[in-house]
Amino acid sequence: MRTNRLRTAVGATLAAALTALTAGCGGSPTGAAGGSNTNPRTLTYWASNQAGSGIEQDKKILAPELAKFERQTGIKVELEVVPWADLLNRVLAAATSGQGPDVLNIGNTWSASLQAGGSLLPFDDKTLAKVGGKDRFAPSALAATGAAGKDPAAVPLYSLAYGLYYNKQRFREAGIDKPPATWDELAAVGKKLTGDGRYGVALEGGNPVENAHHAFILGKQHGAAFFDAQGRPAFDSPAAVEAVKQYVDLMAKEKIAAPGNAEYGQNQSVKDFATGKAAMLLWQAAGSSLKVHGMRPDAYGVAPMPLQKTADRGDRAVTSMVAGINLAVFRGTDNLDGALKFVKFMTSTPEQKALNSAYGSVPPIVEAQRDPAFAGPEQAMQRAALDGHAAPLPQVPEESQFETLVGTAVKELFADAAAGRPVTTDSVKQRLSKAQQQMAK
Repeated sequence: MRTNRLRTAVGATLAAALTALTAGCGGSPTGAAGGSNTNPRTLTYWASNQAGSGIEQDKKILAPELAKFERQTGIKVELEVVPWADLLNRVLAAATSGQGPDVLNIGNTWSASLQAGGSLLPFDDKTLAKVGGKDRFAPSALAATGAAGKDPAAVPLYSLAYGLYYNKQRFREAGIDKPPATWDELAAVGKKLTGDGRYGVALEGGNPVENAHHAFILGKQHGAAFFDAQGRPAFDSPAAVEAVKQYVDLMAKEKIAAPGNAEYGQNQSVKDFATGKAAMLLWQAAGSSLKVHGMRPDAYGVAPMPLQKTADRGDRAVTSMVAGINLAVFRGTDNLDGALKFVKFMTSTPEQKALNSAYGSVPPIVEAQRDPAFAGPEQAMQRAALDGHAAPLPQVPEESQFETLVGTAVKELFADAAAGRPVTTDSVKQRLSKAQQQMAK
């Protein structure tokens, strides 16, 4: 049911919404140019599902903070936590219909796409001053808030990077003394760890966004650029095909991921790792979710994502995209002043410490980054990746289409692998070519 629902949403919603957005005709919802203050006592807020253990955990984390905001301002925040597999489609539908929340979380990689549609409130200097000023934000995080040369479409809320989580006990039992540093090593180690109903690595193969991120990271390592210098899609280049095939081959060829992972789209891979069904996990800030699932911090290690070769440098040494969550305001909000108060509250230093500690992410607020709570191994790995081994996804209007179309192509390839159908260079190229052709429609 999840697969069918998502495919329907991608096919129907995106066809209309993305066309409007990238054509720059999305406009502002309900015809409002910059919001109003006709409903000053209430805010609606769409939060992304940050807790790998599920949206109920997000509600537990956010509820006391929203109550604190209500006590301070008298504004009640109506919260909805939206799963990642649905969030982009929901945002795009809201952008075209005008039926959206006042404030919402967006993936930072979507900023330029949503910015192009004009449905989000621009954070010009005057607006940024109302939420504390742009100098409070880390420059690298603020750079992922929209196209270069334009006012940010949102402000950073959580900074993230991918890493390799590994089960220390499973590694000891298999005689493995260190985490794999290359993909060849990961495949070899994964085979040692696969057997008796357990697998080497857990993947989220049914989640297009997750798939697109891994395609981008591996693409960088193979020398692929999914958009050329003129901003045209280049999804099916030989290097892109090689990158995607390498990722899908963790299931199709190496057999170190369970076939059932092809359907995972609601963070089930995090639970599989936490409960010992898989010995490795490729994820962003998984710590808090692993704890919820009963896995102690001393039971797992965190390492950089593997490279093709340890001697690789530059783009070929990229181990993560510049990941993160931004906080945006719909231009058509009927509580503009309240929305900006909420943005200021959520990006205040005390809230940044509380929220990023709860989620295991890194605060994009410079002052909050200095807190000792963010000096642990998981946060240190993420900061090291963001400081020198992370590349931003293209900040072009078509970026969200890239994530959806390429991510869905990878999802379909995982479905082929799970069903025992061959995944070949030709079949990967065909899927990516189809995705590229859909961009032109």
